[in-house]
Amino acid sequence: MKVNSANGQDINLKSVDPEDMDGVLMKIEKSFNISLNDTSVNDVQNFGKLCDVVVEKVKKTNDGCTTQQAFYKLRNAINASAGHDKDIIKPQTKLVDLFPRDSRIEAVAAIEEEMGFQISLLQPKQWIVNLFSMILVVSFVLAFYYLAIGIAGMVVAGIGLKLAGRFGKEMHVKTIGDLAEKIAREHYMKCKREASAVNKNEVSEKIRQLIVTNA
Repeated sequence: MKVNSANGQDINLKSVDPEDMDGVLMKIEKSFNISLNDTSVNDVQNFGKLCDVVVEKVKKTNDGCTTQQAFYKLRNAINASAGHDKDIIKPQTKLVDLFPRDSRIEAVAAIEEEMGFQISLLQPKQWIVNLFSMILVVSFVLAFYYLAIGIAGMVVAGIGLKLAGRFGKEMHVKTIGDLAEKIAREHYMKCKREASAVNKNEVSEKIRQLIVTNA
């Protein structure tokens, strides 16, 4: 097995004894905290392929923590914007306990500013949405017979829906955990920590070192 190249490109995995390769894979699993149970020796007969497999495994491992990262980001934003102690902000904490109705719009706006994106937490009462939606439909039909009245009705309905969205105070998720899952789902990349990024060059060098020490 050749191990002279600093970047690992000269490492010929095809010449590695299968038992030795199993030992290498076990060391890689321990080093990167991943599982290679579904990876056979035949799948990684060249160094580049092995690195690609490990990088993808590491990425998937980090991806599973995105909701947790969203929770920490949300908790820090609530603490910074509203001053709530971090100790009382848990996944099971009810949002109504943190955001009183009379100051809910301002509190959510402050959190969004702190996080750097909209969390789309608040919405109007459903009956208000239904009412203006009905006015919009009726006005559209009416416009075929009485154009001016129909257009006026559609304008009123449009303004009503816009204002209802801006000043709505209803929350369609109940707990901090629910909100963290929503944020992680809708703002995946913005929730990921910088530390979760995978540097392929560093992974390659680490694997090369593991192979060399196992030779």
